[in-house]
Amino acid sequence: MNKILIVILIVLALGLIAYNATLVDFSNPFQGDSTIALIGIVASLCAVVLLLIFMTSKKIDKKIKDN
Repeated sequence: MNKILIVILIVLALGLIAYNATLVDFSNPFQGDSTIALIGIVASLCAVVLLLIFMTSKKIDKKIKDN
């Protein structure tokens, strides 16, 4: 994957986190649509972590191939 594509995907995931955070009713976060928004936030956070792990593994792979 291209580094630019990974950065775009991370930005999109962060945008989804921000959008879902606006949907959460913080006075009652586990009722109705707030639950779905929380699930969306957790899923987006997982996507960001996976993409960062992927970027790190690509950097390690590049360093190994250079040696």
